Amino acid sequence: MISFIVPAHNEAILIGRTLQAIQESAQEAAKPYEVIVVDDASTDDTRQIALRHGAQVLPVNFRRIAATRNAGGQAAIGEFLFFVDADTVVTVPAVRAAIRALRNGAVGGGATVRFDGPVPLYAAVLERVVLPVLLPLLQIVPGCFMFCTQRAYLAAGGFDEQLAWSEEVRFARRLQRQGRFVRLRETVFTSGRKLRVHSVLSLAGVAARLALGRRSGLGYWYGSRPGTEPEPPHH
Repeated sequence: MISFIVPAHNEAILIGRTLQAIQESAQEAAKPYEVIVVDDASTDDTRQIALRHGAQVLPVNFRRIAATRNAGGQAAIGEFLFFVDADTVVTVPAVRAAIRALRNGAVGGGATVRFDGPVPLYAAVLERVVLPVLLPLLQIVPGCFMFCTQRAYLAAGGFDEQLAWSEEVRFARRLQRQGRFVRLRETVFTSGRKLRVHSVLSLAGVAARLALGRRSGLGYWYGSRPGTEPEPPHH
């Protein structure tokens, strides 16, 4: 069985398309699957939308993404675990390639990620030029779509709950100690909503505050959701 784990906080606008894409990809893969939405203190209709899409809903109140992901990982019964952010649209090729890699002995990995809809020029350069070079050099993958075997997840100790950000980087490092870690060429699409409302200078300020240990920098991840309208369709 495959377990899709979707951490979510106030994602009523986007989670429906995320769950629909997961269902379509899992059905095309012709594998038994479960979808677990870990609803982290949502005050909107995230839970109701998840239930309408046939997902299990696990309510928590952590407001820390590592703990939210781990709650889903601990509840999952699948041999393979897929961690998919609530604003990310998976694709059939990416899911198939991930399953094939795990079947062939990989312990985990991630996929190529594209931003959904129009983004500022700096974000387009980041997506098309910087990240394709930087991520392989750093031996990490984008955290919005990660997969691993349940055995490797347990051996790695899950996501580090002491971290409020970059927990996916630490998790990728831990997985790599367990065996072969893959970076798929296949693509998934994640929301560019934050990039559409934050300038490059604003993001530099976030990085500077985090480097100084200031919690105000965490607002980029844990602050209110930008925008109130659904995202444009993915490419």
